[in-house]
Amino acid sequence: MKLIVVESPTKSRTLKRFLGKDYQVAATMGHIRDLPEKSFGIDIDKDFTPKYIVIPKRKATITQLKKLAAEAERIYLGMDFDREGEAIAWHLSEILKKKGLKRIVFHEITKSAIKEALKNPRDIDMQLVDAQQTRRILDRIVGYKLSPFLWKKVVRRLSAGRVQSVTVRLVVEREKEIESFVPQEYWSIEALLKKSFGFAQDKQKTENKEQKEFKALLVKKDGKTIPKLEIKTKKQATEIIKDLKGTEYRVVDIEKKETKKNPLPPFMTSTLQQESWGRFRFPAKLTMRIAQNLYERGLITYHRSDSLNLSNLALFGAKRFIIENYGKNYWAGFLRKYKTKSKTAQEAHEAIRPTYLSKTPEKLEKEAKLNRNVLKLYELIWKRFIACQMAPAVFDSVKVNIGAKKYTFRANGQTLKFDGFLKVYLIKFEENKLPFLTKNEILELIKLIPSQHFTQAPPRYTEATLIKVLEENGIGRPSTYAPIISTIQERNYIEKDEKKRFCPTEIGIVVNNLLVNHFPKIVDVNFTAKMEEDLDEIAKGEKKWVPVIREFYIPFEENLKKKEKEIPDKKLTYEKTSKKCPKCGGSIIIKLGRYGKFYACSNFPKCKYTEPLKKNTLGIKCPKCKKGEIVEKRTKKGKIFYGCSNWPNCDFATWYKPTGKICPKCNFPLIETKRKQIKCSNKDCDYRE
Repeated sequence: MKLIVVESPTKSRTLKRFLGKDYQVAATMGHIRDLPEKSFGIDIDKDFTPKYIVIPKRKATITQLKKLAAEAERIYLGMDFDREGEAIAWHLSEILKKKGLKRIVFHEITKSAIKEALKNPRDIDMQLVDAQQTRRILDRIVGYKLSPFLWKKVVRRLSAGRVQSVTVRLVVEREKEIESFVPQEYWSIEALLKKSFGFAQDKQKTENKEQKEFKALLVKKDGKTIPKLEIKTKKQATEIIKDLKGTEYRVVDIEKKETKKNPLPPFMTSTLQQESWGRFRFPAKLTMRIAQNLYERGLITYHRSDSLNLSNLALFGAKRFIIENYGKNYWAGFLRKYKTKSKTAQEAHEAIRPTYLSKTPEKLEKEAKLNRNVLKLYELIWKRFIACQMAPAVFDSVKVNIGAKKYTFRANGQTLKFDGFLKVYLIKFEENKLPFLTKNEILELIKLIPSQHFTQAPPRYTEATLIKVLEENGIGRPSTYAPIISTIQERNYIEKDEKKRFCPTEIGIVVNNLLVNHFPKIVDVNFTAKMEEDLDEIAKGEKKWVPVIREFYIPFEENLKKKEKEIPDKKLTYEKTSKKCPKCGGSIIIKLGRYGKFYACSNFPKCKYTEPLKKNTLGIKCPKCKKGEIVEKRTKKGKIFYGCSNWPNCDFATWYKPTGKICPKCNFPLIETKRKQIKCSNKDCDYRE
């Protein structure tokens, strides 16, 4: 018997479909060894040697794997083709301690890819393992050494992260930009024009009023372009309008041309996360979880990729599919190959694409009965890949310059001539049909429209724009964007506003300011990007891992010791209130905690009563006690739930946000589940909408 070990049961089941009875497939269930949770786990004096332990919940799995390995004549390690996958393979080899272990890699879970991998097994790539190990040790050094410092100097139970802290800084600095932004007033002037009746030609007589009327924007004065902020006040705009009174509007020139819009490249991890947020509002973490599922089912290629490379097999497959299903004119006419801009991209990887083009989203919906969100993401990936090999969309564009005294107005028109790739992958574009115009044609002015504007502050980051800025600055790698963003939300350093954009929390700003002032390298964008480059060089064998860690550790440790003495320990600072503790009658004070300011009993630790400072009342009476109101609360781990403001006298609580509506059966609040289903918050009530 031959044994293949992978990470997940789903991947294991998919592999079993392709392999015969000679193969046994088992899963490690993820990582099997790691640094210990309750100790540093790194021997600084022995070249930063890590002290790995078996993850407690993996002990039974390892026992089973050892048993299967003992019975196997050959063992293949088929973990994902990246640093984490290589590290899992190495850790398993260290535990099994069997000779002849071989590593197999594949970018898609298809029969042909697995057979090819089994024909070409290799040894474990220790350079990739070293790169993963370096990242893990660096993260442990920062987290284990700096977190207690924050406990001591700021608030208990805070934590710091090597890459996460830089990401928090980006969000904090964007917030500062927004707060300090001073808007500037500016004005634009448009002319609403129409064809003069006497100039209209016969073929235009059938045009309706809307087609004859069109807008043109003031763009030039005395032949010079008017800058965006040139017209600063209403007075200036009024003077221009006065100057234009009684002026003739004549078509000066017309420029007609055919323009083409090429399709977007196939997805890589970062662009998939950005687009799935833009289209479906999927957080990066959800996108990666769904993509992992699709990959392990054998439906898409490996989803952690920073490459735009496409195999010839995939390219010819796309060509054939497009011609057969849409027609020859919809194929690009050549095999489109895309070059990755990133210097660190692994071109051996492929872009994210469907493994079987014949499994269209429509077929998959009928055959596989996939979850709605899984199907959405698959359809996005499938359509993006097909579209990237299709012909460009073709537009008829027209630019008309209209002279009025010493001023020039411009009207732009655009109509779709051939949809090309837009037939499959729709993106936003505007069509604006202008009436038929000729040079020197006199136009009739209906009215001049002055409009006031103000410059806008830079927007808060969304999931998509934050990932984009991380990628542009070389912070993290495709596989880390989702956990980075997820972690700093869980730590309550950033949160989402009502428009689902990121803003820093009160404690996030406090921690960031301390790190910026006293540990500038830890939160320096360029320094963090350089560390990522070092990890890439270790993976390529261009650098050794121990010197890289030593170069970081020595100045970091020296600065930490210095700051331990330099920065005073936190004092029990608080704000007094007139409130009394409902538990012991003591005074209620306002304290700063991990989740911002909160009310607490002054008799702590004897009395541990706390309550939120901002109750975030939803305006809904508690259905249980009829006295309190439903408010937003947090668990000790920061997870949001909704409970009664009359706690501890009333214990009503639900994980789901009440809708504001009341159940017609039992008068409890109606809540909305993650699947957008409206149901009653009363566990004993079966009401649904």
